[in-house]
Amino acid sequence: MWHLCILMALKLEIKAMKRINKQCLVCGEVFLPKTVTSVYCSSKCSKKAYKQKMKQLKNEADIKAMIEKIPQDRAFLSVSEAGMLFGIAKRTLYRLVEQGKIPSVNLGTRLVRIDRRVMEGMFSPARSLPQAESAPKKKLYSLEREDCYSIGEIAQRFQISEGSVYSHIRKYSIPTRQIGKHVYAPKSEIDNLYNGNDFI
Repeated sequence: MWHLCILMALKLEIKAMKRINKQCLVCGEVFLPKTVTSVYCSSKCSKKAYKQKMKQLKNEADIKAMIEKIPQDRAFLSVSEAGMLFGIAKRTLYRLVEQGKIPSVNLGTRLVRIDRRVMEGMFSPARSLPQAESAPKKKLYSLEREDCYSIGEIAQRFQISEGSVYSHIRKYSIPTRQIGKHVYAPKSEIDNLYNGNDFI
C-alpha cells in the first residue's frame, strides 16, 4: 500500500514541476507552458522570436561580409570599422576617444579615424571569422536560489528598471528560473552583463 502512496506522490510532484510558470522570452509575460520545453507564451511570440533570429543571422552575415572588405594593411580605421572588427559599440568608442583613452585623427565631421595598432593593443578582435565550423560549447549555469538574483534584486543592485532587466535578459538569452512569484537569473551572467564596459 505504501508503494502506491509513494508512486502517487511522485506523479503529483512531477505534474506540479511540469506546470511551473515560465517567463516568455519575447514579451516577458508569465505563462503556464503547455510542454516542459515551451519558452514562448503564444504562437505570435514564437513567430516574432523566429523573425528576430533570422534578422540577427542576416546582420551577422552582413557584418562578416563588411569585415572581409576592410584591408588588412589599413592603418587607420573609421569608428564603424573599429566597432565591427573589435565588437565594441560606436558610442563606447566615441566616448573613449573623447576621454583621450584612444588616440585618433579628426578629418572633419564624422571623419574620426582610429589607429588600428592601438586598438589591437587594447582589444582582441571580437569578430574574426572562424577557420572552420565547430559546434559551440554549451554554457553551464547554476540556477540554484543562492546562485541567482531575483529580477527585483537586479533592478535594485544596478539601479535600473525591472522592464530593462527583462529586456536585457531576452536580448542576451540569459536563462531564468521561476520560483513561486519571482523570476531568477544566474548571478555570474548578470554580473558579467552589467559590470561590463557596454551592454546596451
